[in-house]
Amino acid sequence: MKFTARQIADTIGGRVEGDPEISVSRVVKIDEEGKGGLSFLANPKYESFIYTTGADVIIVSSDFKAEKKIKATLVRVDEPYLAFAALLEFYNKMKLDKSGISEHAFIHETAMIGENVYIGEFAFIGKDVILEDDVKIYPHTYIGDNAKIGKGTMVFAGARLYHDTGIGCDCTIHSGVIIGSDGFGFAPNEKGEYVKVSQIGNVIIEDNVEIGSNTTIDRATIGSTIIRRGVKLDNLIQVAHNVEIGENTVIAAQTGISGSTKIGKNCMIGGQVGIVGHIRIGDNVKIQAQSGVPSNVKDGEIIMGSPSINLRQYMKSYIHFRNLHKIVERLEKLEKKIDDTGPDA
Repeated sequence: MKFTARQIADTIGGRVEGDPEISVSRVVKIDEEGKGGLSFLANPKYESFIYTTGADVIIVSSDFKAEKKIKATLVRVDEPYLAFAALLEFYNKMKLDKSGISEHAFIHETAMIGENVYIGEFAFIGKDVILEDDVKIYPHTYIGDNAKIGKGTMVFAGARLYHDTGIGCDCTIHSGVIIGSDGFGFAPNEKGEYVKVSQIGNVIIEDNVEIGSNTTIDRATIGSTIIRRGVKLDNLIQVAHNVEIGENTVIAAQTGISGSTKIGKNCMIGGQVGIVGHIRIGDNVKIQAQSGVPSNVKDGEIIMGSPSINLRQYMKSYIHFRNLHKIVERLEKLEKKIDDTGPDA
């Protein structure tokens, strides 16, 4: 697949400086040999490579000023990194653009299928499912009864969406994701045995959400587990029943969120964070990797540790902890001095 510098500029709203008809067919790093390649310069520390790179087209800032002659054609934009990201997304969508329904897929007669929908081999589409326009269902995917998937959403191979799941528009569900399995609900009886509490709710995922491979999101006991618009979940995350995650929150891999916890919008949660159930995490909160969160967190807090505390307090405490052996030595010397001289010396 080839693109000219002019086509690239038109796609990202840029201005060509050089040959507008030169074409590229691959993406390369600016410090590599890149004949026929496209690259970008966003970080000033890589500026020296723009004069030696083999790339034929380079995306640069509108105010970039060259100190030497540049062989490549430039495409000038206001934000080169964001423009490059948008271009990659455009290219990726073109590469993944599929349509048609495989004869090896199973589609229940009551399912409603929109226009330009792709359903791959051995996919299962259950009773009363709704797939809106431009939805892509890759091979070996299971879509349970009464599920609804919004326009432009992609569900990659091997994902499992249980019954009554609702997915918004322009979402990406990666391979191995399981949405809508039972929440972890059990009650002990008089014999000490655990009796299952039926989970009769569902999962609602709003627009423009991305869910990484092998992440699991449990259905609610009653009501809905809700992932708000713009949320980005990494691989291998566990979201328990009745959790709600606010708009534009991002969560890194191996984080576990216990039942009925509410997470605000615009939060950033690092990898391997553990969050207890039935608490409220405010808006704009940052939680450092491997933290354990046992209680409510106020808006705008930055926390760390297990159990987690305010980041500044943690860093101050850590300095003392790191010097703990020195403090102990000083205490032992003082105790010895008191013993040798007596308390009244």
